[in-house]
Amino acid sequence: MPPQRATLLQVAQRAGVSRSTASFVLAGRHLDMRISEDARQRVLRAAQELDYRPNLMARSLRTKVTRTVALVSDTLASDPYAGRAIHGSLAAAVAHDHLLFIGETEGDSVVEEKLIADFLDRQVDAFVYASMFTRHVRVPKQLKGRAVVLLNCLTRAARPAYHSVIPDESAAGCAAARTLVEAGHREGIYLVGKPAHHVFAGRERVAGIREGFGAVGIRLAGNIDCDWWPEPAYDAVRRALADGLAPKALICLNDRVALGAYQALREAGRTIPDDVSVLSFDDSDLAAWLRPQLTSIALPHYELGWKAVELLLGEPRDPAVHRVPMPVRLRASVGKP
Repeated sequence: MPPQRATLLQVAQRAGVSRSTASFVLAGRHLDMRISEDARQRVLRAAQELDYRPNLMARSLRTKVTRTVALVSDTLASDPYAGRAIHGSLAAAVAHDHLLFIGETEGDSVVEEKLIADFLDRQVDAFVYASMFTRHVRVPKQLKGRAVVLLNCLTRAARPAYHSVIPDESAAGCAAARTLVEAGHREGIYLVGKPAHHVFAGRERVAGIREGFGAVGIRLAGNIDCDWWPEPAYDAVRRALADGLAPKALICLNDRVALGAYQALREAGRTIPDDVSVLSFDDSDLAAWLRPQLTSIALPHYELGWKAVELLLGEPRDPAVHRVPMPVRLRASVGKP
């Protein structure tokens, strides 16, 4: 059997004070209750000697506050890269002296409903509602009227009812254009990957790229259409090169596309970055594994998670969409044309 934990009464008896005095000291209310420094020290020493820990369940029943947060996601928790958003959320929860529960639905609405109901039964104080891919969502009815922050997702409402924390994909597209311009590129720049206007990240990245180039009077030379995976990217770039395409730079819509482009360029005898510069998005582990290492614009997973919980537990403010910057990770795949 586990050892019996010390009670508040035992702490009070060892310190030679009343139970209420011990309670006020351990709650940090010794000043407003005019408790002497000698009594405070005796209580703290007794609590340490007895290894006293407050009964959080009893406290939550009394105060109706459990100091817990639930993060409900589709597949965020099990993704090897986006899992850093969980780390950021955990760190922010700990910083606010809260416990973070994590639940994953795999996109199943029945599982989601049951999961949220279970968290509500446990009197969770607040919720982070998260998505693996940035997208528009409908907040579950069970969460209406609750403290909720949306992580990597947002609603379509013109006036947001909840804080939303998303990566700044549009600014990332501008940064991609600026990175190539600063390296001296002005022509022969091709986009690799289907723009996928129904996909939030694709739509915003492409819009940002065009805006960034447009600001300095540059236009993309064209687009090499393919799905966002290595094999279709390899096939599409290989065919384009075989048909006589001579790009000076490729902007790949994610790192998997860049992997396929690398393979096609190498097979065609093109050297990166001497013949062709390559730039990408996401900054997955793949970017550092490729040779030469890939310049990629990072998804700020940790910062997204931290920001969501910070908004949830910090000072109240009007709901808004918060765009977290995506830093450029400069590596060896971008050079002068």
